[in-house]
Amino acid sequence: MSQTSLKQKKKNETGSRYSKDSLEAEKRRDSEKSGVRLSTQMRRAVNPNHSLRCCAMRCHPSCRHCLSAAEGTVLLGPCRTIRIYIHMCLLWEQGRQITMIRGSQEISAPKTDSRGYLVRNQWSRTSRSPSTKAPTVDETRSKTASLKLPNSSATSGTSSTSLSQQELPQQLMAQPSPPTPPTPPKPPNPSPATPPEIQPKTGARRTSKMYENPEAWAHGIVRDIRDSRDTPQSREYPRTPPTEWKSYAQRRALYSSQLDHDCVTDLPRRREEEEDEDEAYWASVRTLYEKTASCSRPKPPKPKHAITIAVSSRALFNMVDDRKIYEEEGLEKYMEYQLTNENVILTPGPAFRFVKALQHVNTRLRELYPDEQDLFDIVLMTNNHAQVGVRLINSVNHYGLLIDRFCLTGGKSPIGYLKAYLTNLYLSADSEKVQEAIQEGIASATMFDGAKDIAYCDTQLRVAFDGDAVLFSDESEHIAKEHGLDKFFQHETLFENKPLAQGPLKGFLEDLGRLQKKFYAKDERLLCPIRTYLVTARSAASSGARVLKTLRRWGLEIDEALFLAGAPKGPILVKIRPHIFFDDQMFHIQGAQKFGTITAHVPYGINQKMNN
Repeated sequence: MSQTSLKQKKKNETGSRYSKDSLEAEKRRDSEKSGVRLSTQMRRAVNPNHSLRCCAMRCHPSCRHCLSAAEGTVLLGPCRTIRIYIHMCLLWEQGRQITMIRGSQEISAPKTDSRGYLVRNQWSRTSRSPSTKAPTVDETRSKTASLKLPNSSATSGTSSTSLSQQELPQQLMAQPSPPTPPTPPKPPNPSPATPPEIQPKTGARRTSKMYENPEAWAHGIVRDIRDSRDTPQSREYPRTPPTEWKSYAQRRALYSSQLDHDCVTDLPRRREEEEDEDEAYWASVRTLYEKTASCSRPKPPKPKHAITIAVSSRALFNMVDDRKIYEEEGLEKYMEYQLTNENVILTPGPAFRFVKALQHVNTRLRELYPDEQDLFDIVLMTNNHAQVGVRLINSVNHYGLLIDRFCLTGGKSPIGYLKAYLTNLYLSADSEKVQEAIQEGIASATMFDGAKDIAYCDTQLRVAFDGDAVLFSDESEHIAKEHGLDKFFQHETLFENKPLAQGPLKGFLEDLGRLQKKFYAKDERLLCPIRTYLVTARSAASSGARVLKTLRRWGLEIDEALFLAGAPKGPILVKIRPHIFFDDQMFHIQGAQKFGTITAHVPYGINQKMNN
């Protein structure tokens, strides 16, 4: 109802007050025009040149979606800004009617105009300001219950909001609104309202009273705004003028300057405490790791300082059955067999006990000299394929052997790699490869297994050597074979003070002697883990002096020298129980094998030519 019609009625009926029936009749007449008024407002709203026409997409001059929604051709409805503007127009109209009705009752028309003007400015400001707080569900529920409008008002509101009766309340709830006074008590049985964030997007009918009667809820908002303006303690929110706006970097710097300086200064101290805790934790973990037996694997020595012992897979492990498969069925069947049985541990071979004894010497040396590099370094040298390497690795780890370097040549001879590995001694079960290594100037021997039931010393490495063609050259052997024993004895007596030439195993004996002296320096002569033996067929009276003088000239010490004068060596070796016995003649090797001694044949000298 407009202000002009109210003024005309006041002129005609001066001094009289409107009754309740007359007011309802007026509102019924005006409700018939609400549809026309709403269509006019919507035409203004969808006008691209209108001042309140603003799409949700910034810098959009026009929005076809909103235009189509105003005409009723789009199911989704107008955009958010258009919905707000249309609903604000409706709220303004309804609020003005209520204000005029109450103002006419109190005969204060100028106050009504002033109040209406202020209400309109407040709505136009708060509808666009994102800083004000939106009403909660409980507040809107209480406002709906506290406000009761006449039937004519509800009828007119229903006809004017027929465009989006179900969507407008939900969109309006999400908009900011001015502060409201404390909510009145809730009705006895309020219907639960669904929060905006979980409202379905479909046009299903709401069961809440707030959604069934949106006009009553809107009038409650207008009434609360008017009441809050009438109170003297009205609170106004300050607005920052555009000239005082600050950039994000400036606001961030201002916020950082307002931080608690105590917390900021405390950060380095906390960081240091955390670093100290981490360091203490890792130190305890490192100590536990070092004390664990399975993790105390020593680092291998550097090859240029170590005594490298190259051992073939057939010398280290018993692979007789595997060799049969290779010779009878071929390489493919052999590889297939190895892959199938890669988790099957191989049994020890002839060089197994010798390698274990070498590792014990390394352990004793590390105890006396923690940083010692002059140690034994075992290399597994084999012509097996790399696919067999898994089974070899599993077997090495199973027995606790400290073998870190492998050489798998895939069917080719590994002799070419011996010098590259700085090999001092090569042990193999293949006599042909040993012969090749001897020709290359590398100390080598063919391994033969001994008895399984003989107990060997685990705390002392025992190595037995033959003299001629092993530690020494074969020049005396040449005289004995060509001119007989008498000439041999005469020759040795004549050249007693002349040192013999070195043989292929002289270097290995020097390595053993050098390690022995390290134990002697620590007063460990009686507990030395290395013991060497000279077991020779020479006679001590006729030819033994030259041998001992030669060793003395070389600077080598032999622990035990046994001159047998042609007697069998097997019974003596049984008493010694060496981990390995080197000899150049096969009949001595076979004689020692009969007594269960682990032997190594050195294919060097004139005896090899005569046997061929």
